[in-house]
Amino acid sequence: MKLNLRAWLVAAVLCLPLTAFAEEGGPELDKAPVNLQDVESLQRGAQTFTNYCLSCHGAALLRYNRLTDLGLTEDQIKKNLMFATDKVGNPMRVAMQVSDAKVWLGAAPPDLSVEARARGADWLYTYLRSFYRDDSRPTGWNNAVFDKVGMPHVLWELQGIQVPVYKTEKVNGKDVQVLDGLKLEKTGLLTRLDGDKVDAAEYDKRVGDLVNFMVYMSEPSQIHREQIGYAVLLFLLFVLFPLVYLLKKDYWKDVEH
Repeated sequence: MKLNLRAWLVAAVLCLPLTAFAEEGGPELDKAPVNLQDVESLQRGAQTFTNYCLSCHGAALLRYNRLTDLGLTEDQIKKNLMFATDKVGNPMRVAMQVSDAKVWLGAAPPDLSVEARARGADWLYTYLRSFYRDDSRPTGWNNAVFDKVGMPHVLWELQGIQVPVYKTEKVNGKDVQVLDGLKLEKTGLLTRLDGDKVDAAEYDKRVGDLVNFMVYMSEPSQIHREQIGYAVLLFLLFVLFPLVYLLKKDYWKDVEH
């Protein structure tokens, strides 16, 4: 009886973190279209990252010449992706000084080398599609996933301008305005309105490519590691297993049953 009680107590303690996590709540996240085997998507994501993100955020753990793993030549990298340095072997550091960033932006933007591992691909995918106009914020933008975010919407020209839609809910007996969703007020280069329906497929694809690249960037060796893993499994299945089976048959052939 004491043993059973102890087992129940251990199980309850182990479940506490899961319960706390479930109670945190938070916005519902959309599934990010991550596919590290899609080299073209990774190339497009690298282009978006260097054009829109690298002006403020660095990726100091990734060197430009590592992008040759994505099928790009060093000449293509130099011509199309390098704006903050002239050496292809340099890390993806932002040209802006940390001291200047603190003065201009209030805080230095974080390095994004491992942001996909820290936040998760689904969080990033939803976050980059959830900016809306908010004149009360210093940048004029807010985010449905990250309330009171300090980052402006750098992709607004591609997505257009979204505005918040509120609903009234009772909180402690009082009517409170709660964010209920977002509405596209002005289309961007990659969005359009068809009557009352919003077509944001092209923008979502661009963001998906960006998140895909950020996932790759957080662990560039992942593709190679997976390829090695598949090769090892094939070796075990088609080479080592038959040899072990033949060895087993030879070892037991003289043993009487």
